[in-house]
Amino acid sequence: MSKSIYCDESGGIGAGAMTFAAVHISASDAERLLQRFRDITRHRGELKGSRIDLTERGLFFELLEKFGATAFVGIIKSEDVSDTVRKAGGSDLKAYNHLLHEVIDSLLPRTGGCGNVVIDEGRYDPQILENARQDIAEMLGNWGKAQLMDSKRSIGVQIADVIANSSYNIVTGSSKADHISKIMAPMVESHRITLKYYDL
Repeated sequence: MSKSIYCDESGGIGAGAMTFAAVHISASDAERLLQRFRDITRHRGELKGSRIDLTERGLFFELLEKFGATAFVGIIKSEDVSDTVRKAGGSDLKAYNHLLHEVIDSLLPRTGGCGNVVIDEGRYDPQILENARQDIAEMLGNWGKAQLMDSKRSIGVQIADVIANSSYNIVTGSSKADHISKIMAPMVESHRITLKYYDL
């Protein structure tokens, strides 16, 4: 069963932090996860972290573990962005590119050779995202391919969205942070989810 790496981000430097999640899961398992989630919650439409409650989020991470997914989350907190970067402008895009490269580079060795990477195409200008895709494709070499995909057409990207959003809530200390931290704890403690902080 072929697995891919699906990516999405949450937040931004002006919003306290940017989190970038990459999840390694097969397309068929992603579909089964979402179907099971919908069967239990009656949730419809695109799966997004900002649209699910804490009970649904708890179920999501139970299913994520059940279906054997692994994830790596890169984090840049606003306070860890240098004055030089701030003054130069475009800190969100710089954070995004930095996390994209670091997270993929860190997760690839754990995938057993999987090099297919699917990147959400929703946030930035298409040419900017295409440049990022080409960079990742070059990084992958013969390991696989990199592609852009709208989250509405990729369940894997939707799963990455929930992981990124959950991590963002924890990092920024939202009202849900403690509860979400407990929900994610089993996968973090078993190293199925890795959270890593970066400077910019």
